[in-house]
Amino acid sequence: MWQEILPNTWSFEYSQKNAVLVPVAVLGVGGMLVYWLRSRHKIKTIEMGDGWWGSGERPLKGKEDESIRPFKIETSDKEIEDLHCRLEQARYTPPLEGAAFHYGFNSSYLRKVVAYWRNQFDWRKQVEVLNKYPHFQTTIEGIDIHFIHVKPSYIPHGRAVQPLLMVHGWPGSFYEFYKIIPLLTEPAKHDLNEGDVVFEVICPSIPGYGFSEAPHQKGFDTIATARIFHKLMNRLGFKEYYLQGGDWGSRITTNMAQMLPQSVKGLHLNFVFVSRQGLRRMISVMLGAYVPWLVGLTREDVRRTYPFIQKNIYELLRESGYLHIQATKPDTAGCGLNDSPVGLAAYILEKFSTWTDKSFLHKDDGGLESKYSLDELLTNVMIYWVTSSIVSSMRFYKENISKDPGLTADARVGVDVPTGIAAFPQELVHTPRAWAKEIFKNIITYSYMPRGGHFAAFEEPKLLAQDIMRFVRKVEQL
Repeated sequence: MWQEILPNTWSFEYSQKNAVLVPVAVLGVGGMLVYWLRSRHKIKTIEMGDGWWGSGERPLKGKEDESIRPFKIETSDKEIEDLHCRLEQARYTPPLEGAAFHYGFNSSYLRKVVAYWRNQFDWRKQVEVLNKYPHFQTTIEGIDIHFIHVKPSYIPHGRAVQPLLMVHGWPGSFYEFYKIIPLLTEPAKHDLNEGDVVFEVICPSIPGYGFSEAPHQKGFDTIATARIFHKLMNRLGFKEYYLQGGDWGSRITTNMAQMLPQSVKGLHLNFVFVSRQGLRRMISVMLGAYVPWLVGLTREDVRRTYPFIQKNIYELLRESGYLHIQATKPDTAGCGLNDSPVGLAAYILEKFSTWTDKSFLHKDDGGLESKYSLDELLTNVMIYWVTSSIVSSMRFYKENISKDPGLTADARVGVDVPTGIAAFPQELVHTPRAWAKEIFKNIITYSYMPRGGHFAAFEEPKLLAQDIMRFVRKVEQL
């Protein structure tokens, strides 16, 4: 009898255990599967961290002054007299015959620029122009951050005002945005009123550029800048905002999107940093010229990218000699530039020539006045001159490029926020959408711009404004 009962009892106990263990196992495996799926889609971010860039050690006690202080650009007779004296004492080396801008800034044309600078350029008048928008400073992580903040004077009924942070690069400044600001803040006055988008625009100066204090400590890179600009927007009371950038501004705003994606409504770029290489890119480059459709390239991508060696290696090497100097020993070259306004102008304005249009290399005047006025160009140079900021602006290259790009925090993080890209035909390098989406996972608009180069807001403000508005309208409809 016991022999009959015991097996039945064991069978009953075993089935009871199964009734418990099987669901637990299923739940466990299911939970692991859900966790794996969620972790795959979890947005990776750059750690925000903190920093101190002021002089000396960070104070142990006391809260940083978070006040926002009105700021005004000023000049003096002494400052202008010193400039004129230096301009009058400049020495020049005659250019080679027929050299145009192939050897750098042509000294014959440089004489004409300096003559205009000395005798016709009115710095006091340009200071008034600079002060037409409200300027401010605030202290973040131990240094004073300069910015302009322009609000729309009139908001039509039913229109939402979108905060937009615009970040410049080198050798530009906040002044690059002076022509695009009214198009964004008062679109109806400039025949840009087809939609319901109006912006209030915030344009900070990168620390070490212009009227933003230079960092006193080593290591100040784009990630530190991104964190400071997030703190700036937070201090201004914004929880969500749009970002726009070119050159270093592109890298900084991209880092901002990687750092706090929940705060970034959208990211618009007119220059794209894509440092990831590898087998996929190599295959894309090799096949792109012959079967572009197979690797996601368009006909326009092919036109702008090939012949690859010429456009992406030779031309880039020709235009990037400055980069190697600034990424290694910026202070050495910077000494001369900080002491000589003529040397400074030649160094900066040469970039506004060939970075605006590669064909300007063949022009004796670098084509500068075909796109900009001398007043505009010299005002940007003066921002570097009167603030003695050329050396600290050049150091930004060393802090960012001296590291292995594959080991930086942002190299391992994609961009998931809605992104708009304006690809200008005369940009230093062209980044096809197929390559950009390796980093930017949510490209909403990608525009082949009809004309324009590296300094888009300065050169083609209306084209850039239209593209920003088109992008933001699409994001707002998502």
